[in-house]
Amino acid sequence: MYQFRTMLFVCVINLCCSNFKAAAQNNHQSLDSIKVIARGATLQLISKQFAFAEGPAVDKLGNIYFTDQPNDRIWKYDISGKLSLFMQKTGRSNGLYFDHKGNIISCADEKDQLWLISKKKKITVLLKDFQGHRLNGPNDLWVDAKGGIYFTDPYYQRVYWDRKKPDIEGQNVYYLPKGNKEAFMVDSALMQPNGIVGTPDGKYLYVADIKANKTYKYQIKADGKLMNRQLFVAQGSDGMTLDEQGNLYLAGRGVTVFDSAGIKMGNISVPAAWVGNICFGGKNKHMLFITASEAVYTLQMRVKGVE
Repeated sequence: MYQFRTMLFVCVINLCCSNFKAAAQNNHQSLDSIKVIARGATLQLISKQFAFAEGPAVDKLGNIYFTDQPNDRIWKYDISGKLSLFMQKTGRSNGLYFDHKGNIISCADEKDQLWLISKKKKITVLLKDFQGHRLNGPNDLWVDAKGGIYFTDPYYQRVYWDRKKPDIEGQNVYYLPKGNKEAFMVDSALMQPNGIVGTPDGKYLYVADIKANKTYKYQIKADGKLMNRQLFVAQGSDGMTLDEQGNLYLAGRGVTVFDSAGIKMGNISVPAAWVGNICFGGKNKHMLFITASEAVYTLQMRVKGVE
């Protein structure tokens, strides 16, 4: 009986190992089939200690900063692979982006504001409301070549707020011109805008309507206003990013990659219930950085990012 159980145990272990190897091989093959990923690359777990990792942004050197909003922290993952705590008491920062002077622009939704956080961690409030009304909760943002800020403003009820409903009807996309204290609305027709990113030439803006499960592409006018909204793909997104070839990466159930024509190139499976956001980083920006709820991962790419 003991010998039978031993043999059975060995068989089960061998079967599990075989299944694990097969799954690993299938994942390896699926990653290799996505031509923007480096040959033989695999997901690398960096850390699994967060309540909800979000908002990755890359500086000029390739260092990545990201948020853990429930814990009110901003973390740094540098180009040498070192993870360190950058800042606490961040105004419940969510989405981040670097301006052209190396400051962090933050969607600080504790009081639903836009912040500038300097290298020395000095805080400047760039925007505190819209026409005297409290914003819903700035979520994600993109800074254009002029220094203007496009940002999405969905409503997600927070446990730390003193309100139970929004002050502004609708969930909108806004633009804050550089040096201005007042933003203007650029789209009010979306159900729940979330991820946002623009092209390096400043001609186009992508915005995800996560509730409608759609991502749109706009033309950007000289005054910052948007025109010619077109459906890019019938898939929504939390965060998003672009690479040098114009491919768009949408975060959510893993990371889905679409080429510049909106044709799906593949999905990067991530062992997490939800992927909140992505960006490129590293010395040459050939590393995809993935914030996946309680964990963060990296993946080596053939292409580099443009943010």
